[in-house]
Amino acid sequence: MSDISYIDRSGEAQFGDFVALLKPRVMSLVVFTAFVGLVVAPMPVHPFVAFTAILFIALGGGASGALNMWYDADIDRLMRRTANRPIPAGRVSEGEALGFGLALAGISCVMLALASNIFAGAFLAFTIFFYVVVYTVWLKRRTPQNIVIGGAAGAFPPMIGWAVATGGISLESVAMFMIIFLWTPPHFWSLALFMKDDYSNAGVPMLTVTHGRRATRTQILIYALILAPVAVGAAFTSIGGPVYLAASLVLNALFIRGALRLWRRDEDVALAEKYSAEKRYFYFSLLYLFGHFSALLVEKGLGIFGMGGW
Repeated sequence: MSDISYIDRSGEAQFGDFVALLKPRVMSLVVFTAFVGLVVAPMPVHPFVAFTAILFIALGGGASGALNMWYDADIDRLMRRTANRPIPAGRVSEGEALGFGLALAGISCVMLALASNIFAGAFLAFTIFFYVVVYTVWLKRRTPQNIVIGGAAGAFPPMIGWAVATGGISLESVAMFMIIFLWTPPHFWSLALFMKDDYSNAGVPMLTVTHGRRATRTQILIYALILAPVAVGAAFTSIGGPVYLAASLVLNALFIRGALRLWRRDEDVALAEKYSAEKRYFYFSLLYLFGHFSALLVEKGLGIFGMGGW
């Protein structure tokens, strides 16, 4: 722990520190999937409305990140991966992060409702509540199923984007939700595998801590097998088509193959290789999700020119 015991509290918070509170990498995923949900919806949206809606969805995602960092500041100090975040590093106070997060949450939800419709604004508010209260406060420190249930918060953005355009929910928006929902556990569990003792040191009951690495590898494989038919099945909804089907078949074959390789790995070999296969699987999982949602955009583009669909 000597590498994180010293905290420099000199100076005031910089603009970049508040940007870091928003978890910009996570926000980019929120923005992209929400954008896809909005674009592939059957109802056209004025470009200005679409831009403002995505902006406020992004701010809502950032609010969730800031409130998560505020509540988790104590355990962030104990993990090497998070020790340099603005609060544990002493660059932003917990009070500043709380106020910043609450302000962004209120602004984003109200403005999204005004810019699009009340249902979309309420859906964004529910998503922030789910991530902060249900996942961060309730589940994260209590159960190894934290990321399974809490992962729903990260799966809501395409449904919010769809709601901006349509004012409601449909089979297609639920299909996009299910892809992300089932993708989240193997994505984060592969991260937990190569983060070694971070979660154990912080007392977070991640599956790797409570059930061990072998059980975690098994669960990754199980979720990859469950995810595949759901992801491929979206090809046969109104937002799918042959391009999406081809992309999904390839991506899921590679995803399952990677999960099988992880499942077959010997723990001593994994440690000797510094968990290189686990890291590759984690990064491929990002490509997996990006590939599916990009294929949906391609199908929408082809449909505009009368070339998409079945």
